[in-house]
Amino acid sequence: MNGRVPRTRLSPYDTVAEALAGLVQRPGRSVLTMLGTILGIGSFVAVLGLTSTATSQIGKSFSLLQETTVTVEDTAPGAAAMSFPEDTDSRLQRLDGVSAAGVWWTLPLRNPRVAAQPTARAADGQTSLGLYAASPGALRAMQPTLTSGTLYDDFHQRRDERVCVLGSGAARQLGISRADTRAAVFVNDTAYTVVGIIDDTERLPQTLLGVLIPTSTATTQYGAPTDAPAQALIHTRPGAARLIADQAPLALRPDQPTLLKAVPPPDPRTLRDQVDTDLSGLFLLLAVICLVVGSVGIANTTLVAVLERTAEIGLRRALGARPRHITVQFLTESTALGTLGGLIGTAIGIVAVLATAVVRDWTAVMEPLTVLPAPLIGSLVGFLAGLYPAWRAAQIEPLEALRR
Repeated sequence: MNGRVPRTRLSPYDTVAEALAGLVQRPGRSVLTMLGTILGIGSFVAVLGLTSTATSQIGKSFSLLQETTVTVEDTAPGAAAMSFPEDTDSRLQRLDGVSAAGVWWTLPLRNPRVAAQPTARAADGQTSLGLYAASPGALRAMQPTLTSGTLYDDFHQRRDERVCVLGSGAARQLGISRADTRAAVFVNDTAYTVVGIIDDTERLPQTLLGVLIPTSTATTQYGAPTDAPAQALIHTRPGAARLIADQAPLALRPDQPTLLKAVPPPDPRTLRDQVDTDLSGLFLLLAVICLVVGSVGIANTTLVAVLERTAEIGLRRALGARPRHITVQFLTESTALGTLGGLIGTAIGIVAVLATAVVRDWTAVMEPLTVLPAPLIGSLVGFLAGLYPAWRAAQIEPLEALRR
């Protein structure tokens, strides 16, 4: 024996055992300390999972609606006659891939008076309602939902009948609830028989607050559109929109196809990717903020624990524990809290995404790169949050600690 005292050692097993003992001895404080990490990791997983799920649903909506809509615009508005031929509906309908198509425009009327009574005073008329001319094919392309009556058809179109279809908002303002009572709408004292009321529509939602009449009747009564150009609305089958956009101007005006401009639907992948990028960036920032809040909670609680356990730290130092042993012990405790909080938070986040998908009838989408690293992120947050408290604990002098 040379009389030297052997240097104390702290094995990994002893470190983990001591850390777990410290956590179990104070279960209430340990749970409250983990809450910050649980909320942060849970928000991180749930937010990114819901972002992926919602983006997937947005992509489906783009595919169902945007990919099947083509608009053809008149590039020479204000002319004496429209660039669209009279048989626009039948020409477009003959194109392979077209489900329904027709032309529509806003009636060129200045401050029109729209009323449900022929003897209504000018002040009683509605001037906020839109007045639109739409061919029967355009009505079908809108994919409206009727609450009463029916849509006018090719018979009314050929005979220039004075009939109309009301949007639900316009019908409420005019006090008309049913179309089977032969109600009429008066536009500057010209009567139009209401044949149908639209409750909703897939395309041209502005028509829900308007009155629609056949294009042949509109041309006879008010002439060609002047303020806003006429447009053709085309509802295509999935996958045919871009081909129809290329063919439509030539099919309508083989003599001068440049008079018409077809607007194909936007690329849904581009839109979906843009939405994904915007939502992911925003919600990732929110998740990071949650993690920062959680790490601050762990740091504060661990620091308070260090101050309360000063006597314990002094006793350990007096029994031979070195500063690095104290540092490792408190770092292990905070890292264990962060890891456990990360596991629980990940589970809560996954359950939140699945529950939302079930309630909304969505398909849950969880990226592996979001779920798998989440517990490790919790461990990292716990480790970083415990650095300063562990350093403070290691700086406590044994003699000073034992005096307290």
